[in-house]
Amino acid sequence: MAKLDSIVRHIEGATGHTINNHQLTPVGGGGINTAYKIQTADQSYFIKLNQPHLSAMFEAEAQGLEEMRALNCIRIPEVLCHGQADGHSYIVLEYIELSSLRGSAGKLLGMQLAQLHQHTQPFYGWHINNTIGSTPQHNDREHNWLTFWLKHRLGQQLSFAKQNGFGGRLQDQGQQLVDKVHVFFEGYSPEPALLHGDLWGGNAASDSQGNPVIFDPACYYGDREADIAMTELFGGFDHEFQAAYQAEYPLDAGYKTRKTLYNLYHILNHLNLFGGGYLGQSESMIEQLLAET
Repeated sequence: MAKLDSIVRHIEGATGHTINNHQLTPVGGGGINTAYKIQTADQSYFIKLNQPHLSAMFEAEAQGLEEMRALNCIRIPEVLCHGQADGHSYIVLEYIELSSLRGSAGKLLGMQLAQLHQHTQPFYGWHINNTIGSTPQHNDREHNWLTFWLKHRLGQQLSFAKQNGFGGRLQDQGQQLVDKVHVFFEGYSPEPALLHGDLWGGNAASDSQGNPVIFDPACYYGDREADIAMTELFGGFDHEFQAAYQAEYPLDAGYKTRKTLYNLYHILNHLNLFGGGYLGQSESMIEQLLAET
């Protein structure tokens, strides 16, 4: 079990609560960080730990949570503190008792996410880089969405794949897609919306009152379709979620084709994180997109 004396002192400083005794309980569900619940006599906190040199990852996560939370659209865990101590980088959040999206929570999340996406900036990207899983995600500002997507999303993942030994057909067809991808954006120029950035079913839940909660972001300003596409990639979001979002903030008709492009980014990222089990799916998605051009 991790020894977290200095981090506990940091929590005391951030919250103003003295922690004389605490119980540390492992929390499962994440593959990137180690997580615990810190339980005191009258308070609970959620802490994630990783290697000391990864403190910038938690800094970016904290800023993403705070930027979404400030809009007061969806329940977002409050950031209490983060930094580097006790041989770890760490982030401490309020502890929220979570369960799967249930009842009306999916519908409510659809409405609330639509409200979040209406917060825009005059650029694509963000003010700092962050990570998608543990993969670096570059957010240099651009004023053209296609330029941003090709340089910092699709192109970056293809480059990582090449470095990881996935060459040949993936790279050849990937370059063909890069050359033709402009076809999907003819007559379509999305507003730069604030995105969660990693909105799969594991990063959304309900609190004990049935309100939706989202967490573990990879925020940036981009096409809101990228968030919606990911909600369709691994499941976990019901028809009521999709219908409520559409009613609040309808999607462009071209979304049905572009969602495969946006989800290709995440499948390539899984290829780079977890290996060749995602190679066939990556190649199949690129073939599908090329057929559409």
